[in-house]
This record gives sequence, structure tokens and C-alpha cells, in this order.
Amino acid sequence: MRILIAEDDRFLAMGLSEVLKNSGYTVDLVNTGDDAESAVKLANYDLIILDLGLPRVDGLTVLKNLRGRGMTMPVLILTARDGLDDRVKGLDYGANDYMSKPFQLPELEARIRALLRKDNWDNRNEVSCGLLTYDTSTRSVAVEGKTLELSARELAILEIMLQRMGRVVSKQHITERLSSWDTEVSFNAIDIAMHRLRKKLENSQVAIRTLRGLGYLLEKSE
Repeated sequence: MRILIAEDDRFLAMGLSEVLKNSGYTVDLVNTGDDAESAVKLANYDLIILDLGLPRVDGLTVLKNLRGRGMTMPVLILTARDGLDDRVKGLDYGANDYMSKPFQLPELEARIRALLRKDNWDNRNEVSCGLLTYDTSTRSVAVEGKTLELSARELAILEIMLQRMGRVVSKQHITERLSSWDTEVSFNAIDIAMHRLRKKLENSQVAIRTLRGLGYLLEKSE
């Protein structure tokens, strides 16, 4: 999952970015409203965390412009403005959730998971294929009830494949979802992670097939 953080407090933005990266998300940071608008034109984001008090172009204007251009990704407003009018206006402008600063990190992470679950998993708490189950709330993977230990990159790839179960996913798409501005994921890195993931899925009745020249296909195996 790729997240854009639009926050002018650089210390807060960097700290939040590190937490989310450690949780397996791909994260980009911007500090101004016009940079946020430029970012969404360059990459596809699963979620935007948006401060209202951005310089140059304020957060509400960014939000209004996003929705005006038909962009439907979830937006979570994270701001020091906690008045009723601010909350109502933010939600009416198209935000999917609203949190005031200061905030508790576990709650923010839970709200992020809830927004992504609704947008990417149709509000399902669990996705299954073969003997494998994926918990969309905890982002944990199990085979016949036994937890499967995956690296952050392996988990990210599996999430992408599960979202498109039965459909071909190009290697280019995977690299775009896993790369951020400061970390570019190569095709070779995808190959290595995919090889390791396949080894871990050997007893799950789940197969990820390579379709030469097209990409990968996740399907149930016998």
C-alpha cells in the first residue's frame, strides 16, 4: 500500500513515515499543498494523510481539487484544527476520516487500516485462497491457522496479488506500488522477494504463476 503524507511539520512527518514504513507501507512525504497536488499526478496512492494548515495551498483546497478531478483515494485529515466547523467542512469536502492533533499512534494506525480495508478489501475482515487466510485488520497471514512469517516486502507483494486474485499483475505495477521517491525497487528485487514468497507458500495451496511477458497470476493450486 502506498501512502502520501502531506504535513508541514517535518519532525512529525518523518516520525510518522518511519512508523508506517516499519509496518510495511510505502510512504512519500510532501510539506506544501502544491507539492501534494503534484504528487498525486505522478503516482497512484492508496491513502492520503492530509494536514489542513499546509503552506502555499491549504489542505481543504487540496482536498477540494482532488475530488474535483475525480480522484477517489481515501483521505484522512490529520490537523490541529479541532473545531466542529472544521470537522464538518473537511468531511463535506470529501475527507473519509478526520483526526485532531495531538493523537495516539495506535488509533491513527487503526483508522488507516479501516480506510484501506474499505477501499481495497470491500470491508472484508478476512480474505482466503486455498489454505491461506489474510486478516485485513491486523495484516497477518496464516496457513491452516498457523501464522506465516513474511518480510515487509513479501507481505506487500502478497497483498497486491490477493487484491487482484485471478488477474494478471505486471511486474511494473508491483514496482510502482513498492517504490517511493527515496527508495526505488528494482525488477531484480521483485524477483528475489517473489522467489522467497513462493517458497513460503508451498504448503498453502496458493500458487503465483509467472506469465512470461505479462506478469504474475495468483490462484488456488491443488
